[in-house]
Amino acid sequence: MSISLQPARLEGEKVYTIPLTLAHFKMLYAVASDPLVWEQHPNPNRYQRSVFQTYFEGAIQSKGALLILDKQTNLVVGCSRFYAYNFEERSIFIGYTFIGRTYWGKGYNADIKQLMLDYIFQYVDTVYFHVGSENIPSQKAMAKLGAEKIDEIQVAYYGEAEKTNFVYQIHRPNPIS
Repeated sequence: MSISLQPARLEGEKVYTIPLTLAHFKMLYAVASDPLVWEQHPNPNRYQRSVFQTYFEGAIQSKGALLILDKQTNLVVGCSRFYAYNFEERSIFIGYTFIGRTYWGKGYNADIKQLMLDYIFQYVDTVYFHVGSENIPSQKAMAKLGAEKIDEIQVAYYGEAEKTNFVYQIHRPNPIS
C-alpha cells in the first residue's frame, strides 16, 4: 500500500479535509488572523500576516498539509498536517494543527485527530505529536486522545526559532506485520 500524506479527502463526523494549496491562503489566514488562536502556541505571533505566511509556506512545502472544513457549512475550520514520515520505523508526526475559536470546545479537534489517526494507522505503527510546552489546551487534548508524553525537546519550526516542545506518542492498537 502506498502512503499519501495529502489524501484527496478524509471525512470525520464534523469535518472533512482536502489537500492544502496556495489558493487557500486567504481563507485560511482569515481564521489564523485571530490573535487568541495562537495565544498559548510556541509562536504567539502567527496571527500576523508575515509570520503566518512563513507557516503557510512550510505547510505547502511539507506536501502533507490538509485544509480542514466544516461538513455542515463548508467553512474553513483550520489546518493540520502529516510530516516526518519514517518508513523504516513505521512512524509519522501529526501536527501544526490550529482551528478557529468558533470550533473550540465542540469536539472538532478530536474529530480531526481521530480521522487523521484512522487514516494514517493503515500505514504506520506509531504517531508522534510536537506540542508547545506552554500550550496547555493541546496537552490536555493529547491526554484525551490517549497519547503518552515521552520527551521534551527543542523544535525549530519552518522559518522560526527553536522552542521547547513535548513529544507525545500513540501506538497503533494492532501493529502492521
